[in-house]
Amino acid sequence: MTSVVVQDSYPDDVAVCYGCGRLNADGLHIQTHWDGREGRATFHPQPFHLAVTGVVYGGLLASLVDCHSVGTAAAARYAADGRRVGSEPVLRYVTGMLQVSYLAPTPIGVPLTLRAWPVEVGERKVVVDCELSADGTVTVTGHTIAVRLRDPAQHP
Repeated sequence: MTSVVVQDSYPDDVAVCYGCGRLNADGLHIQTHWDGREGRATFHPQPFHLAVTGVVYGGLLASLVDCHSVGTAAAARYAADGRRVGSEPVLRYVTGMLQVSYLAPTPIGVPLTLRAWPVEVGERKVVVDCELSADGTVTVTGHTIAVRLRDPAQHP
């Protein structure tokens, strides 16, 4: 199966997210590539994404894990339903819980690789685990509970 970018399917009201919104000109533009089993993303930190000299800011790393995990959650629910990502009705998720563990300093100046996979896929809740790596070393892990938003057309 060819990977698709999950965030490309987000409706405009969701596509404004600072972390992953394609419509947010100042955002990070995280793109989750779903292959049918897991989400993958790459992010290139900029020199101003510093915590201390040579190390990426931890809040940015948490944002990467957050948005990538929520994108993976949506894709996993589509897959569980046997549907194509972005098919109607569009699924929208938000973060219900985010747990981030910093295992080692994440160096700036190298691409960061994210992998995320569903641990539990329910009707309203999807649990996702995530790893962020720099130069092949896992520096951050995440555990996210993503909660499905109700369709505003059905539940005003």
